[in-house]
Amino acid sequence: MRIIAILTVTTALTAVSSNAQEPVLLSEITLTAGSEATELSRSGSSVSVLDEDSLANRTGQPIAQSISRLPGVTMTQSGPLGTTGALQVRGAPAQYVPVIIDGIDVSDPAAGQPAFDIGGMFGANLSRVELLRGTQSSLYGSRAVGGVLSMQSLRPEQDGIHHRFGIEAGSFNTLLASYGVTLRQGGTDLAFSASRIHSDGFSAKDENDGNFERDGYDATRLNFYAAQELQNGAIIGLNGFWEKSEGDFDEFGGDITGTPGDEYNERESYGLRAFAHFSTGEVQHDVALTRYHIDRMSWTNDHGDPFVGTRTKLSWQGAMDLGGAGTRLIIGADTEKEKSEGNGDSRMSGAFAEIAVPVSPRLDVNASLRRDEHSRFGGYTSGRLTAVYRASEDLLFRAAVGNGFRAPSLYELYDSYGNPDMEREESVTAELGVEKRWGDENYLRATAFYTEAENLIGFDTESVSCKSAVETGWPGCYAQVDGKARRKGVELDGRFAIGTGRALTASYTYTDSNVIANWADVPAHSLHLGFETEFTSGTTAGISLRYLADRPGELEDFATLDLLFSHPLTENAQAYLRIENIFDKQYQLVDSYGTPDRSVYAGLRASF
Repeated sequence: MRIIAILTVTTALTAVSSNAQEPVLLSEITLTAGSEATELSRSGSSVSVLDEDSLANRTGQPIAQSISRLPGVTMTQSGPLGTTGALQVRGAPAQYVPVIIDGIDVSDPAAGQPAFDIGGMFGANLSRVELLRGTQSSLYGSRAVGGVLSMQSLRPEQDGIHHRFGIEAGSFNTLLASYGVTLRQGGTDLAFSASRIHSDGFSAKDENDGNFERDGYDATRLNFYAAQELQNGAIIGLNGFWEKSEGDFDEFGGDITGTPGDEYNERESYGLRAFAHFSTGEVQHDVALTRYHIDRMSWTNDHGDPFVGTRTKLSWQGAMDLGGAGTRLIIGADTEKEKSEGNGDSRMSGAFAEIAVPVSPRLDVNASLRRDEHSRFGGYTSGRLTAVYRASEDLLFRAAVGNGFRAPSLYELYDSYGNPDMEREESVTAELGVEKRWGDENYLRATAFYTEAENLIGFDTESVSCKSAVETGWPGCYAQVDGKARRKGVELDGRFAIGTGRALTASYTYTDSNVIANWADVPAHSLHLGFETEFTSGTTAGISLRYLADRPGELEDFATLDLLFSHPLTENAQAYLRIENIFDKQYQLVDSYGTPDRSVYAGLRASF
């Protein structure tokens, strides 16, 4: 009955977030839903965008917390900032959601099941976050089964030189400092940003179970962007990032008396992307070469396990108009090599075509087809079809259907627990949605989705035919799982303004699933409610409620409440106060791992 009551309130209030506390704002453009930037009103895919303003007062908070407020998203983290974190989209685990930072795929090539560990990522100097939901292999290739998460660092937006800085301090002896500078002059765009965070943290294993040792985190991140427009109109550029971190964690036993308690991870990674945009006749070309490298060491009891992985990708796409009716054709090709130290390498090459057709002034249809060839298991063809119908200026209907796949990782194939006989995982998704708007600020969206996946890769403890049983005596290895994993559900989100400077917000996701492999660890109900108001002094205040119910395993339902205040000091400087979990709720996101008690953070940010 609690869920029925809350859902009734959610539908009445509408939802998605606001600048002050539920940071989910619509943007006019989506950068991920197609091969080119597309107006959201002309996209048939489900897309959510967080802009720079909505992230500004949460710079020291794990970015996963902001993203988890979006419909369809569930966050897990094994302790404080810096411990293993993952985002699940519509029930698909993190290895089915590629993460792209500044155009560079940062999914870990050396991981057992490649995914981006988002647990140490915080919001400082991010200017945009975009989440695309549903199978997207026809555009993004392997792993894009649950969706695609894209994050962008600081970019020039105005002519001249502009600086910004921020500082935040708070609970667990957390201190964050960030700085960014941009330059736009003539045809030159330059940006640089740096951030540093330290936190003493809290015990990764739940302190309520007797664990006592704090697990801290230190990280430094640098980003840069440079682009130059040439006299012929072509644009060439280079962007990249570097990050180094050290974070404590707790092994499965926790903080047991008499053990060293010295578990920690060291990570260093970088990404580089060289790109060019130019035209030949009526065709616009985009060429990019990217390189991602991660070197991490996991230490336990003075023993270190190294994991080193690299990904190099070369891509090209060409776009052109077909006729005078606005039809757009995009074709492209790419080749990608992954390498995991100790587990060999693999190559994936693909070609795709996408066509966007304005069937009528009210109806847009987009179709894409992609063929990938993997160096080990051969080829796979994926496709996607989307449509959006604008019944009126304030009423839209969306539909999408597509299939996708995930190639087995190098670890799953060739590690001591691997199985070289595994095949690709395959999936299909479909969704139907409706969006109603009332003016520029108020809206309600509802989307029904269905996902089905088969040939999933899990860990088989019964097998005696894999390398692990022969070489190490461990009874099991990675293997294909019989049966199909199915997810279906409904996403609601919206916003309702009450007069001037006040708004009610919320997002809700219902997920129904069968239990197979690792596709069953999301709550059936996920709800976020919020209210924000702005006073005549310019001060804003927001309150945010999170509620998860019908959770997997032994995890209990829980609700937390956060407060956020922001006050302008000058035209270009703001101070803010963030109070998280104000009622000091005890809960877990991962079984036996702790979460923050009541915590308080104060910050200052300015630009000039």
